Amino acid sequence: MVSHATVAVGDFGRAHEFYNTLLPVIGLCRSFYEPERQMASFRQPDMPRPLFFVTTPFEGEATPGNGPMIAFSCDTRAVVDEVYAKALELGATDEGKPGMRPQYHPHYYGCYIRDLDGNKICFVCHDAG
Repeated sequence: MVSHATVAVGDFGRAHEFYNTLLPVIGLCRSFYEPERQMASFRQPDMPRPLFFVTTPFEGEATPGNGPMIAFSCDTRAVVDEVYAKALELGATDEGKPGMRPQYHPHYYGCYIRDLDGNKICFVCHDAG
């Protein structure tokens, strides 16, 4: 199951206005908005996930592969560790070793890889233990 997906944008204000107007048409609401950080997320009103994020890239320009990311939800932290190791074994590139990321939320445990084509993929467990 997907936890969240991210798209990178060059002009956050313009993109936020677009998505904040467009996404309610399909039943999504804005769930997070921090214009000072140029970040917003959208979701179904009755579900905490999956989330769709709109943000400027953390580095560089908004180009394919430098902001877009697909995240897959894992049942346990051990599964995050296992899938990370398997991905590297199969030729993926490390983009962030498995570990706690409390800046996202207190229980976020995830890892990041780039697949063989350079697409950024996250595997994450949101549970407390």
